[in-house]
Amino acid sequence: MAHDHHDHDHSIKLENVNTAFIIGIIFNFLFVILEVIVGIAIHSMSLLSDAAHNLGDVGALALSLLAFRLLKVKADHRHSYGFKKASILASLFNAVVLLISMGVILYEAIRHIFHPAPLPGITVSIVAGIGIVINAVTGIMFVKNKDKDINVKSAYLHLMSDALVSVGIVIAGVIIHFTHFYLVDSIVSILLVSFVVYTTWNLLKTSMRLSIDGMPEGIEIKKIHAEVLKIPAVMAIHHIHVWAISTLENAMTAHFVLKNEISNDEIVKVKHEVRHVLEHLNIQHLTMEIEMEGDNCDRDQC
Repeated sequence: MAHDHHDHDHSIKLENVNTAFIIGIIFNFLFVILEVIVGIAIHSMSLLSDAAHNLGDVGALALSLLAFRLLKVKADHRHSYGFKKASILASLFNAVVLLISMGVILYEAIRHIFHPAPLPGITVSIVAGIGIVINAVTGIMFVKNKDKDINVKSAYLHLMSDALVSVGIVIAGVIIHFTHFYLVDSIVSILLVSFVVYTTWNLLKTSMRLSIDGMPEGIEIKKIHAEVLKIPAVMAIHHIHVWAISTLENAMTAHFVLKNEISNDEIVKVKHEVRHVLEHLNIQHLTMEIEMEGDNCDRDQC
């Protein structure tokens, strides 16, 4: 049997991600300070709880930025893939933090249903309006890359969920100002929390699956079989293992059974064809174990 290992650097290139993260961190941290100052001044629990939520998001953005920096760290004898897995762990952590923060907001919203407190509605709306601008503008910076990488998607969801929460607070502030119906603050918060949890749940499942080396999104064993077996010299493929190295790159190992009559030069050609096919299936790193059709190989042992 012959063994071949080949890596292609065809990872998706993310555009301006570092800049987006840095801007998002700076502006959101400044907004947290503003919310804390105003929240304490007017005794607004909604602004203070939102400030705590936004502070958690600042930490999540910083962690995501660190994960992308770690993607560039070269592999060594103790970390054969470098620190690329950090991007997956960061997306998992961010999803968990987002859900926990939504739980805190839900708790506060329910508590205020039973103990509504008077609030200066216009002040609340103005501060929340600033939050809409900051979160929406920084969130838009991630739109181009959010479908390429779940770590970027988690940052995007954090920022846009913050913008949605701020929209709810603005609406609630206006209603409070004109009607003094203080319960609307809690009602809007509960509706927005439900929406954010719904949109985040899939991110949590995806990042959890990748963190335990589950099958990356959009890759199917049946599809791999079908495409590889279209190559005339490949008789069979087995022992297929596919996992995510990072949120951008996937790896695969497999045994390929080739026809007996092909020459060494043809084997080299087949290897290139297989790699080309798999690159189009979003598999960037391939380790091939070559077997010949006549090899007496137990499929469960070799």
